[in-house]
Amino acid sequence: MQPKKTTAWKSIRNIFDQIHLYAGLISGLVVIAVCLSGTIYVYNTEIREFMDSELYFVEESGTRLSADELKSEVEKSSESKVVGLMWNEDTDRSVQFTLKKEGEEGRGNTFYVNPYTAEILGNSSDKTATTEFMGYMFSLHRWLLLDRVEEPILESMGNRDLGRFINGVATLLFLLGVITGIVIWVPNKVKSWKQGLKVKWSGNWKRINHDLHNTLAFYSLIVLFIMAATGPFWSYTWYREGWQKTWDTYQEPAPRGENAEKPKSEPTAEVIEAVESIPAVLSLEDIFAKTNAELPYEGNIRVSLPSNPSDPISVSKYKTGFFARSGSDQLKLSAADLSVVEANLFSDLPWRQQVGRSVKSLHVGDIFGQFSKFLWFVACLIATSLPITGTLIWWNKRKKKPSKKKPAQSRVAEMA
Repeated sequence: MQPKKTTAWKSIRNIFDQIHLYAGLISGLVVIAVCLSGTIYVYNTEIREFMDSELYFVEESGTRLSADELKSEVEKSSESKVVGLMWNEDTDRSVQFTLKKEGEEGRGNTFYVNPYTAEILGNSSDKTATTEFMGYMFSLHRWLLLDRVEEPILESMGNRDLGRFINGVATLLFLLGVITGIVIWVPNKVKSWKQGLKVKWSGNWKRINHDLHNTLAFYSLIVLFIMAATGPFWSYTWYREGWQKTWDTYQEPAPRGENAEKPKSEPTAEVIEAVESIPAVLSLEDIFAKTNAELPYEGNIRVSLPSNPSDPISVSKYKTGFFARSGSDQLKLSAADLSVVEANLFSDLPWRQQVGRSVKSLHVGDIFGQFSKFLWFVACLIATSLPITGTLIWWNKRKKKPSKKKPAQSRVAEMA
Protein backbone atom coordinates (compact mmCIF):
# COMPACT_ATOMS: atom_id res chain seq x y z
CA MET A 1 0.00 0.00 0.00
CA GLN A 2 1.49 3.32 -1.14
CA PRO A 3 1.63 6.23 1.36
CA LYS A 4 -0.71 9.10 0.72
CA LYS A 5 0.81 11.96 -1.20
CA THR A 6 1.57 15.01 0.88
CA THR A 7 -0.57 17.89 -0.28
CA ALA A 8 0.94 21.28 -1.08
CA TRP A 9 -0.93 22.86 1.84
CA LYS A 10 0.55 20.37 4.32
CA SER A 11 4.03 21.28 3.14
CA ILE A 12 3.29 25.00 3.45
CA ARG A 13 1.66 24.52 6.84
CA ASN A 14 4.68 22.58 8.07
CA ILE A 15 6.91 25.53 7.14
CA PHE A 16 4.66 27.94 9.01
CA ASP A 17 4.56 25.52 11.96
CA GLN A 18 8.35 25.60 12.18
CA ILE A 19 8.49 29.41 11.91
CA HIS A 20 5.79 29.73 14.56
CA LEU A 21 7.58 27.27 16.85
CA TYR A 22 11.07 28.75 16.70
CA ALA A 23 9.87 32.36 16.79
CA GLY A 24 8.12 31.49 20.03
CA LEU A 25 10.98 29.49 21.53
CA ILE A 26 13.61 32.14 20.76
CA SER A 27 11.59 35.10 22.03
CA GLY A 28 9.71 33.30 24.81
CA LEU A 29 11.49 34.54 27.95
CA VAL A 30 11.68 38.13 26.72
CA VAL A 31 8.03 38.10 25.66
CA ILE A 32 6.98 36.86 29.11
CA ALA A 33 8.91 39.69 30.80
CA VAL A 34 7.70 42.37 28.39
CA CYS A 35 4.06 41.25 28.40
CA LEU A 36 3.87 40.72 32.15
CA SER A 37 5.20 44.23 32.81
CA GLY A 38 2.93 45.54 30.05
CA THR A 39 -0.09 43.91 31.69
CA ILE A 40 0.65 45.85 34.87
CA TYR A 41 1.54 49.08 33.05
CA VAL A 42 -1.79 49.19 31.20
CA TYR A 43 -3.23 50.51 34.47
CA ASN A 44 -0.24 52.68 35.32
CA THR A 45 -2.36 55.78 36.01
CA GLU A 46 -4.95 53.90 38.03
CA ILE A 47 -2.31 52.12 40.15
CA ARG A 48 -0.54 55.40 40.93
CA GLU A 49 -3.80 57.12 41.84
CA PHE A 50 -4.91 54.25 44.06
CA MET A 51 -1.61 53.76 45.89
CA ASP A 52 -0.73 57.48 46.18
CA SER A 53 -4.32 58.69 46.52
CA GLU A 54 -3.28 61.59 48.79
CA LEU A 55 -1.76 63.29 45.73
CA TYR A 56 -4.73 62.88 43.41
CA PHE A 57 -7.83 63.08 45.62
CA VAL A 58 -9.01 65.73 48.08
CA GLU A 59 -11.94 66.23 50.42
CA GLU A 60 -14.59 68.69 49.29
CA SER A 61 -14.56 71.65 51.65
CA GLY A 62 -16.36 74.80 50.63
CA THR A 63 -15.83 76.46 47.26
CA ARG A 64 -12.93 75.72 44.96
CA LEU A 65 -10.53 78.58 44.39
CA SER A 66 -10.26 79.90 40.86
CA ALA A 67 -7.33 78.86 38.70
CA ASP A 68 -5.86 82.36 38.90
CA GLU A 69 -6.08 82.38 42.71
CA LEU A 70 -4.40 78.98 42.88
CA LYS A 71 -1.70 80.08 40.45
CA SER A 72 -0.92 83.14 42.57
CA GLU A 73 -0.79 81.16 45.83
CA VAL A 74 1.32 78.35 44.38
CA GLU A 75 3.86 80.73 42.84
CA LYS A 76 4.12 82.61 46.14
CA SER A 77 4.61 79.50 48.29
CA SER A 78 7.04 77.74 45.92
CA GLU A 79 8.92 80.86 44.75
CA SER A 80 8.60 79.53 41.21
CA LYS A 81 6.73 80.50 38.07
CA VAL A 82 3.79 78.51 36.68
CA VAL A 83 4.54 77.42 33.11
CA GLY A 84 1.66 74.97 32.70
CA LEU A 85 -1.25 73.27 34.38
CA MET A 86 -3.66 70.35 34.02
CA TRP A 87 -7.19 71.35 35.02
CA ASN A 88 -10.31 69.28 35.57
CA GLU A 89 -13.69 70.07 37.05
CA ASP A 90 -14.01 66.97 39.27
CA THR A 91 -14.82 68.21 42.77
CA ASP A 92 -12.78 65.49 44.54
CA ARG A 93 -9.63 65.86 42.46
CA SER A 94 -6.44 67.82 42.93
CA VAL A 95 -5.15 70.02 40.11
CA GLN A 96 -1.66 69.92 38.67
CA PHE A 97 0.62 72.92 38.18
CA THR A 98 3.99 72.76 36.42
CA LEU A 99 6.48 75.22 37.92
CA LYS A 100 10.01 76.31 37.10
CA LYS A 101 12.41 78.46 39.04
CA GLU A 102 14.10 81.30 37.23
CA GLY A 103 17.01 79.97 35.18
CA GLU A 104 16.01 76.34 35.75
CA GLU A 105 16.57 73.94 32.85
CA GLY A 106 14.09 71.33 31.65
CA ARG A 107 10.33 71.22 31.80
CA GLY A 108 10.00 71.92 35.50
CA ASN A 109 8.25 69.95 38.24
CA THR A 110 4.57 69.08 38.44
CA PHE A 111 2.92 69.94 41.76
CA TYR A 112 -0.35 68.44 42.99
CA VAL A 113 -2.47 71.18 44.58
CA ASN A 114 -5.61 71.10 46.70
CA PRO A 115 -8.07 73.36 44.80
CA TYR A 116 -9.90 74.31 48.02
CA THR A 117 -6.92 75.39 50.12
CA ALA A 118 -4.04 75.89 47.61
CA GLU A 119 -2.01 73.43 49.70
CA ILE A 120 0.77 71.69 47.77
CA LEU A 121 0.23 67.95 48.30
CA GLY A 122 3.44 66.77 46.63
CA ASN A 123 5.30 66.89 43.33
CA SER A 124 6.39 64.61 40.53
CA SER A 125 9.98 64.40 41.77
CA ASP A 126 8.94 62.81 45.09
CA LYS A 127 9.96 59.16 45.30
CA THR A 128 7.34 56.77 46.64
CA ALA A 129 7.16 52.98 46.70
CA THR A 130 4.60 53.17 43.89
CA THR A 131 6.72 55.36 41.62
CA GLU A 132 9.72 53.10 42.24
CA PHE A 133 7.72 49.97 41.40
CA MET A 134 6.12 51.45 38.27
CA GLY A 135 9.54 52.74 37.25
CA TYR A 136 10.86 49.18 37.40
CA MET A 137 7.87 47.95 35.37
CA PHE A 138 8.50 50.57 32.70
CA SER A 139 12.21 49.78 32.63
CA LEU A 140 11.49 46.06 32.30
CA HIS A 141 8.96 46.66 29.55
CA ARG A 142 11.15 49.04 27.54
CA TRP A 143 14.76 48.06 28.26
CA LEU A 144 14.56 44.73 30.14
CA LEU A 145 16.06 46.49 33.20
CA LEU A 146 19.40 46.78 31.41
CA ASP A 147 19.32 50.57 31.81
CA ARG A 148 19.70 49.98 35.55
CA VAL A 149 22.95 48.04 35.10
CA GLU A 150 25.80 50.46 35.79
CA GLU A 151 28.64 48.60 34.07
CA PRO A 152 28.46 48.57 30.23
CA ILE A 153 27.66 45.10 28.88
CA LEU A 154 28.89 45.77 25.33
CA GLU A 155 31.44 48.28 24.11
CA SER A 156 29.54 48.95 20.89
CA MET A 157 26.35 50.26 22.52
CA GLY A 158 24.94 51.43 25.81
CA ASN A 159 22.91 49.15 28.06
CA ARG A 160 19.69 51.01 27.32
CA ASP A 161 20.23 50.65 23.57
CA LEU A 162 21.03 46.96 24.04
CA GLY A 163 17.82 46.41 25.99
CA ARG A 164 15.85 48.31 23.37
CA PHE A 165 17.40 46.20 20.59
CA ILE A 166 16.68 42.84 22.28
CA ASN A 167 13.16 43.98 23.08
CA GLY A 168 12.61 44.94 19.43
CA VAL A 169 13.86 41.59 18.13
CA ALA A 170 11.61 39.68 20.52
CA THR A 171 8.61 41.84 19.60
CA LEU A 172 9.17 41.29 15.88
CA LEU A 173 9.43 37.54 16.48
CA PHE A 174 6.20 37.70 18.49
CA LEU A 175 4.54 39.57 15.61
CA LEU A 176 5.79 36.84 13.26
CA GLY A 177 4.30 34.26 15.62
CA VAL A 178 0.94 36.04 15.55
CA ILE A 179 0.89 36.16 11.73
CA THR A 180 1.95 32.53 11.30
CA GLY A 181 -0.54 31.51 13.98
CA ILE A 182 -3.33 33.03 11.87
CA VAL A 183 -2.18 31.10 8.80
CA ILE A 184 -2.00 27.85 10.79
CA TRP A 185 -5.26 28.23 12.72
CA VAL A 186 -7.77 29.54 10.17
CA PRO A 187 -7.57 26.91 7.38
CA ASN A 188 -7.21 24.13 9.94
CA LYS A 189 -10.26 25.16 12.00
CA VAL A 190 -12.55 26.56 9.31
CA LYS A 191 -14.58 23.34 9.06
CA SER A 192 -14.77 22.74 12.80
CA TRP A 193 -14.67 26.36 13.90
CA LYS A 194 -16.96 25.86 16.89
CA GLN A 195 -14.58 23.34 18.42
CA GLY A 196 -11.68 25.70 17.79
CA LEU A 197 -13.30 28.45 19.85
CA LYS A 198 -13.68 26.61 23.13
CA VAL A 199 -11.58 24.72 25.66
CA LYS A 200 -12.33 21.07 26.32
CA TRP A 201 -12.14 21.20 30.09
CA SER A 202 -13.00 17.51 30.35
CA GLY A 203 -9.79 16.53 28.56
CA ASN A 204 -6.42 15.78 30.14
CA TRP A 205 -4.06 18.61 31.01
CA LYS A 206 -2.24 18.36 27.69
CA ARG A 207 -5.48 18.87 25.77
CA ILE A 208 -6.51 21.75 28.04
CA ASN A 209 -3.10 23.40 27.59
CA HIS A 210 -3.35 22.98 23.81
CA ASP A 211 -6.84 24.49 23.71
CA LEU A 212 -5.85 27.37 25.96
CA HIS A 213 -2.98 28.28 23.63
CA ASN A 214 -5.08 28.17 20.46
CA THR A 215 -8.41 29.50 21.72
CA LEU A 216 -7.15 32.35 23.89
CA ALA A 217 -4.78 33.46 21.14
CA PHE A 218 -7.65 33.53 18.66
CA TYR A 219 -9.92 35.63 20.89
CA SER A 220 -7.17 38.19 21.49
CA LEU A 221 -5.77 38.05 17.97
CA ILE A 222 -6.54 41.62 16.86
CA VAL A 223 -5.24 43.23 20.05
CA LEU A 224 -2.10 41.04 20.04
CA PHE A 225 -1.39 42.09 16.46
CA ILE A 226 -1.81 45.80 17.29
CA MET A 227 0.43 45.57 20.37
CA ALA A 228 3.12 43.66 18.48
CA ALA A 229 2.95 45.91 15.40
CA THR A 230 3.33 49.12 17.43
CA GLY A 231 5.98 47.84 19.87
CA PRO A 232 9.08 48.20 17.64
CA PHE A 233 8.19 51.89 17.14
CA TRP A 234 10.30 52.63 20.23
CA SER A 235 13.10 50.17 19.40
CA TYR A 236 14.24 51.04 15.89
CA THR A 237 14.57 54.33 14.01
CA TRP A 238 13.88 52.63 10.68
CA TYR A 239 10.66 51.13 12.03
CA ARG A 240 9.53 54.44 13.52
CA GLU A 241 10.17 56.30 10.27
CA GLY A 242 8.47 53.52 8.30
CA TRP A 243 5.40 53.78 10.54
CA GLN A 244 5.27 57.55 10.17
CA LYS A 245 5.63 57.41 6.39
CA THR A 246 2.99 54.68 6.13
CA TRP A 247 0.45 56.74 8.11
CA ASP A 248 1.47 60.10 6.64
CA THR A 249 2.83 61.63 9.85
CA TYR A 250 6.54 61.74 8.99
CA GLN A 251 8.39 65.04 9.33
CA GLU A 252 11.95 65.62 8.24
CA PRO A 253 14.29 66.12 11.21
CA ALA A 254 15.52 69.64 11.80
CA PRO A 255 18.77 70.38 9.89
CA ARG A 256 22.04 70.58 11.81
CA GLY A 257 25.44 72.06 11.25
CA GLU A 258 25.86 74.40 8.30
CA ASN A 259 22.28 73.93 7.16
CA ALA A 260 20.84 74.59 10.59
CA GLU A 261 18.41 77.44 11.04
CA LYS A 262 20.16 80.72 11.77
CA PRO A 263 19.48 82.50 15.04
CA LYS A 264 16.47 84.74 14.97
CA SER A 265 17.12 88.41 14.37
CA GLU A 266 16.28 91.17 16.83
CA PRO A 267 12.55 91.88 17.19
CA THR A 268 11.13 94.54 14.92
CA ALA A 269 9.32 97.65 16.12
CA GLU A 270 5.99 95.99 15.27
CA VAL A 271 6.78 92.97 17.43
CA ILE A 272 7.90 95.16 20.34
CA GLU A 273 4.71 97.16 20.09
CA ALA A 274 2.62 93.95 20.05
CA VAL A 275 4.43 92.61 23.11
CA GLU A 276 3.90 95.84 25.01
CA SER A 277 0.18 95.58 24.31
CA ILE A 278 -0.11 92.15 25.95
CA PRO A 279 -1.79 92.20 29.38
CA ALA A 280 0.65 91.90 32.29
CA VAL A 281 -1.35 89.04 33.82
CA LEU A 282 -2.93 86.31 31.73
CA SER A 283 -6.22 85.12 33.17
CA LEU A 284 -6.43 81.34 33.30
CA GLU A 285 -10.20 81.55 33.74
CA ASP A 286 -10.46 83.47 30.46
CA ILE A 287 -8.28 80.83 28.77
CA PHE A 288 -10.60 78.07 30.05
CA ALA A 289 -13.68 80.00 28.92
CA LYS A 290 -12.24 80.52 25.43
CA THR A 291 -11.19 76.86 25.18
CA ASN A 292 -14.62 75.60 26.24
CA ALA A 293 -16.30 77.96 23.78
CA GLU A 294 -14.17 76.62 20.92
CA LEU A 295 -14.31 72.98 22.12
CA PRO A 296 -17.75 72.57 23.72
CA TYR A 297 -17.50 69.14 25.34
CA GLU A 298 -16.56 67.78 28.76
CA GLY A 299 -12.89 67.13 29.24
CA ASN A 300 -9.63 68.01 30.97
CA ILE A 301 -7.64 71.03 29.84
CA ARG A 302 -3.86 71.33 29.72
CA VAL A 303 -2.38 74.82 29.34
CA SER A 304 1.24 75.68 28.51
CA LEU A 305 2.15 79.32 29.16
CA PRO A 306 4.83 80.79 26.88
CA SER A 307 8.12 82.07 28.27
CA ASN A 308 8.14 84.73 25.56
CA PRO A 309 5.13 87.07 25.93
CA SER A 310 4.80 87.36 22.14
CA ASP A 311 4.38 83.60 21.67
CA PRO A 312 0.89 82.04 21.62
CA ILE A 313 -0.57 80.05 24.52
CA SER A 314 -0.78 76.31 23.83
CA VAL A 315 -3.94 74.54 24.99
CA SER A 316 -4.93 70.87 24.72
CA LYS A 317 -8.29 69.41 25.65
CA TYR A 318 -8.89 65.70 26.31
CA LYS A 319 -12.28 64.02 26.31
CA THR A 320 -13.23 62.08 29.42
CA GLY A 321 -15.55 59.14 29.86
CA PHE A 322 -15.62 55.34 29.64
CA PHE A 323 -15.41 55.28 25.81
CA ALA A 324 -13.48 58.54 25.37
CA ARG A 325 -11.02 58.46 22.48
CA SER A 326 -7.43 59.36 23.29
CA GLY A 327 -6.60 62.03 20.69
CA SER A 328 -6.53 65.60 22.01
CA ASP A 329 -7.73 68.79 20.31
CA GLN A 330 -5.13 71.54 20.33
CA LEU A 331 -5.45 75.32 20.15
CA LYS A 332 -2.95 78.14 20.00
CA LEU A 333 -4.35 81.33 21.48
CA SER A 334 -2.98 84.83 21.07
CA ALA A 335 -1.57 86.12 24.36
CA ALA A 336 -2.90 89.57 23.51
CA ASP A 337 -6.63 88.91 23.07
CA LEU A 338 -6.98 85.09 23.27
CA SER A 339 -8.06 84.89 19.65
CA VAL A 340 -7.44 81.52 17.99
CA VAL A 341 -4.14 81.63 16.11
CA GLU A 342 -4.22 77.94 15.14
CA ALA A 343 -6.60 75.03 15.71
CA ASN A 344 -5.64 71.38 15.28
CA LEU A 345 -8.65 69.16 15.90
CA PHE A 346 -8.05 65.43 16.04
CA SER A 347 -11.33 64.71 14.24
CA ASP A 348 -10.26 66.92 11.31
CA LEU A 349 -7.20 64.79 10.59
CA PRO A 350 -7.40 62.19 7.80
CA TRP A 351 -7.98 58.67 9.08
CA ARG A 352 -4.40 57.66 8.26
CA GLN A 353 -2.96 60.46 10.36
CA GLN A 354 -5.34 59.68 13.24
CA VAL A 355 -3.93 56.15 13.30
CA GLY A 356 -0.34 57.35 12.91
CA ARG A 357 -0.61 59.86 15.74
CA SER A 358 -2.25 57.31 18.04
CA VAL A 359 0.67 54.87 18.10
CA LYS A 360 1.18 55.18 21.88
CA SER A 361 -2.54 54.87 22.64
CA LEU A 362 -2.78 51.85 20.33
CA HIS A 363 0.13 50.22 22.13
CA VAL A 364 -0.91 50.87 25.74
CA GLY A 365 -4.64 50.42 25.12
CA ASP A 366 -6.24 53.75 26.05
CA ILE A 367 -7.36 54.43 22.49
CA PHE A 368 -11.01 54.28 23.64
CA GLY A 369 -10.70 54.98 27.35
CA GLN A 370 -11.39 52.39 30.02
CA PHE A 371 -13.23 50.15 27.57
CA SER A 372 -10.17 49.45 25.42
CA LYS A 373 -7.87 49.45 28.47
CA PHE A 374 -9.67 46.41 29.84
CA LEU A 375 -9.42 44.59 26.49
CA TRP A 376 -5.69 45.34 26.30
CA PHE A 377 -5.19 44.19 29.89
CA VAL A 378 -6.81 40.81 29.19
CA ALA A 379 -4.99 40.41 25.87
CA CYS A 380 -1.63 41.26 27.45
CA LEU A 381 -2.26 38.71 30.18
CA ILE A 382 -2.99 36.12 27.48
CA ALA A 383 0.17 37.14 25.62
CA THR A 384 2.16 36.48 28.79
CA SER A 385 0.81 32.92 28.89
CA LEU A 386 1.33 32.05 25.21
CA PRO A 387 5.09 31.33 25.37
CA ILE A 388 4.44 29.05 28.37
CA THR A 389 1.55 27.07 26.84
CA GLY A 390 3.31 26.98 23.47
CA THR A 391 6.52 25.60 24.97
CA LEU A 392 4.53 22.92 26.81
CA ILE A 393 2.86 21.86 23.53
CA TRP A 394 6.27 21.54 21.88
CA TRP A 395 7.72 19.64 24.87
CA ASN A 396 4.81 17.21 24.98
CA LYS A 397 5.25 16.41 21.30
CA ARG A 398 8.96 15.76 21.83
CA LYS A 399 8.19 13.26 24.60
CA LYS A 400 5.91 11.17 22.43
CA LYS A 401 7.19 7.60 22.37
CA PRO A 402 7.81 5.99 18.99
CA SER A 403 5.18 3.54 17.83
CA LYS A 404 5.72 -0.10 18.96
CA LYS A 405 3.95 -1.49 15.92
CA LYS A 406 6.29 -3.42 13.68
CA PRO A 407 6.42 -2.78 9.95
CA ALA A 408 4.24 -5.04 7.80
CA GLN A 409 7.27 -6.66 6.09
CA SER A 410 8.75 -7.64 9.49
CA ARG A 411 5.52 -9.28 10.55
CA VAL A 412 5.37 -11.26 7.28
CA ALA A 413 8.97 -12.43 7.76
CA GLU A 414 8.22 -13.58 11.30
CA MET A 415 5.15 -15.51 10.12
CA ALA A 416 7.26 -17.25 7.50
